Amino acid sequence: MHSTPERPWADVVDAPVTERSEKPRRIGLTMVIDKGLGLNATQDLLDTAAPYIDFIKFAFGTSVLYTSEILAEKVRMIRSYGVDVYPGGTLLELAGLQGQREAFLASAARIGFTAVEVSEGTIELQRRERQRLIKGARRAGLRVISEVGKKDRAARMNPDDVVAQVEEDLDCGAEVVIVEGRDSGRGVGVYDDDGGPREALIEGIVSNVSRPSRLMWEAPIVAQQQYWLRRVGPNVNLGNVQTNDAITLEATRVGLRGDTLRDYVQRYLERV
Repeated sequence: MHSTPERPWADVVDAPVTERSEKPRRIGLTMVIDKGLGLNATQDLLDTAAPYIDFIKFAFGTSVLYTSEILAEKVRMIRSYGVDVYPGGTLLELAGLQGQREAFLASAARIGFTAVEVSEGTIELQRRERQRLIKGARRAGLRVISEVGKKDRAARMNPDDVVAQVEEDLDCGAEVVIVEGRDSGRGVGVYDDDGGPREALIEGIVSNVSRPSRLMWEAPIVAQQQYWLRRVGPNVNLGNVQTNDAITLEATRVGLRGDTLRDYVQRYLERV
């Protein structure tokens, strides 16, 4: 485990948003999507941003394409920085189609992954099978992040269905439930074709789910991250954050970027 580095601006200037949660976090989670970083790039990302990243997801089925040595080293490196790591949900979906779900969970634990994603982005899961997957992953010693929504642009979410699935997944042992937005952030799930939020859908989900702090919103586009920070606050859970945006997102969370600093300044002026 790596120690917390000394801050260069200590006793001079500090982040204005003080309610930001610290690791190990239960709220305000950041999941970064790794689309194929090499070992050196992974090391650079962790050296720079590990305190602000809670999960790294190896996108889609990309982890199949690494050599065993590189995959093991990437996983080991990420874990050594206190960051959880898991393969993309698409890979577990494929394992299910090939009749290898149990073997997949055992292999994920053996490789060193700390979590798995249970999703139905491209397949259909029977209700009981989804429940068995979540519980089976927990028995294998893995944290479970589930996901609701389809990757098909023609599919439209029904807020009542989303809420029902979220509640069931959490009751079965999922720690966090991701709401689909894909890695593109456009035309799927809670976003329209331009990447803007579908407000009625979002409100229908947020206002009816019993544990909104356990939702994670995929937000690969910076403008989407800013939207969620304004809507929910600095401790909203955000996923599919691009590797180059990890520091930018944290700066925005804690008021070190103009968008959120403006809000802090306004609150400050109202107090004086």
